[in-house]
Amino acid sequence: MLEAVWIGFAFSLGLLVRLIGLPPLIGYLAAGFMITATATDLDLPKEGNAIIAHVAHLGVLLLLFTVGLKLNIRSLGKPEVLGGSLAHFASSVLLYTPIIYLTFEPDWYYALMLAAALAFSSTVLAAKVLEGKREIRAFHGRVAIGILVMQDLIAMGLLSFTQGITPSPFALLVLLVPLLRPMLYKLMDLTGHDDLQILFGVLLAVVIGGSGFHAIGLSSELGALVFGALLAGHNRAGELSKTLWGLKEFFLVGFFLKIGLGGLPDQQAWLFAALMTVLLPFKAVLFFALLVLFRLRARSAFLSGLALSNYSEFALIVAASVMPQFLIPLALTVALSFVVSAPLNRFAHPLYERLAHRLIPYERDIHHPDEQPVSLGEAEVLIMGMGRTGSAAYEYLEHKCHLVALDSDPSKVAEHQEKGNNVLFADAEDQVFWQGLKLGGIKAVVLCLNDVEAKVIATKKLRQAGFAGLIVSHSMHNDEAAAIMDAGADHTYLTMSEAGVGLGERVRQHIHL
Repeated sequence: MLEAVWIGFAFSLGLLVRLIGLPPLIGYLAAGFMITATATDLDLPKEGNAIIAHVAHLGVLLLLFTVGLKLNIRSLGKPEVLGGSLAHFASSVLLYTPIIYLTFEPDWYYALMLAAALAFSSTVLAAKVLEGKREIRAFHGRVAIGILVMQDLIAMGLLSFTQGITPSPFALLVLLVPLLRPMLYKLMDLTGHDDLQILFGVLLAVVIGGSGFHAIGLSSELGALVFGALLAGHNRAGELSKTLWGLKEFFLVGFFLKIGLGGLPDQQAWLFAALMTVLLPFKAVLFFALLVLFRLRARSAFLSGLALSNYSEFALIVAASVMPQFLIPLALTVALSFVVSAPLNRFAHPLYERLAHRLIPYERDIHHPDEQPVSLGEAEVLIMGMGRTGSAAYEYLEHKCHLVALDSDPSKVAEHQEKGNNVLFADAEDQVFWQGLKLGGIKAVVLCLNDVEAKVIATKKLRQAGFAGLIVSHSMHNDEAAAIMDAGADHTYLTMSEAGVGLGERVRQHIHL
């Protein structure tokens, strides 16, 4: 009965919001509140909440582990990450504390703790949104994830202070964890590509990382993230992340249900959540201002800030341990922030297109690593996106013509440049990039970008710039291929269909049909 209610409510409402163009996670949040409202009528057992909380925790650990698989630890020391996270936390606390004190809570301590809890952004939502759009390794994705990790570190210190908990002396053993990397790499090589690989990922995320860190007085979430980061440099880290995808998505449904299961809000809770939701744009504006101050381009600052414009599930952890009287208002606040943030992030790129002319003037005239090229040299063919498809196209064409490639992942660009490949950092969805780009002698463009919106935008920008040459793209689905063709592409190849045709052609040649 219990499982039927969970799955039934989650699926029904998830499907409903998906049909109206919103992320299913909003439906899962609503399902949690509906289960709470009908729990008495349905005679649901009370232990169900404990079960769903455990499932939610597993989902968070797996999510953070997969984030760690794509994390570059060195990025945490970058000024925009370190300075941006600390400055944003301090500014948010200074803003929220007097507002909460004067409006809801006439106790400076609780007002300060509520402000600190609301200063953080949701690691779960931001990571899920960025991962869903395959932007975790893009420049703005790396900045956002780096800031989230810094916030998690601040949050752990705050939680330890409020609970009076100090890490065990054995916590110093964490400094030795990097020494495990060679052994973990070897185990990764031995697991193969099937069920052992899944078990290996779960073992590291939940048991060794999660439970291990918890046993020595540290955050289990941090443990999952650290062990994921240890494997980030392995050549099969991406494969492991994809292998865990479905398992992680299933358990994360529990996380969003858990928020709704916290209880039904009263009028005071709705007023508190409404005011905090009204203040939500402040987070985005402040993140944008700080990141621009640290020399990011307007687009990178906008996308990073938008991904972080929500309230964190950590607010619920603080409330549960320090101020349980605020658990329901904070749960509603977090839920409403997800409802606002998720659809905005879904349309983040078109939204930036509309606002670019107003945001670009705020850029500082100082060079930064997300600076993009304005000339493609003497290249005849341009490849946009250097994932597996783009890299394969590059290898095939590199000795047949003058070639240049672009990618928005700085580490991937660096890897190709070390091999001597002519690959430059650039983001195809950045309006400034297209405004300053000189196509020169480019005769053909190959679109191998991950996101279909990126391919559509790139195609439109190329045609608007007067490019009359060949534009070819790959796609996984017919409707996506149609959208790219409508934007002005000459050919769009359905990847799986072309693979089947290639296999059939190889058979025909072999047996001389």
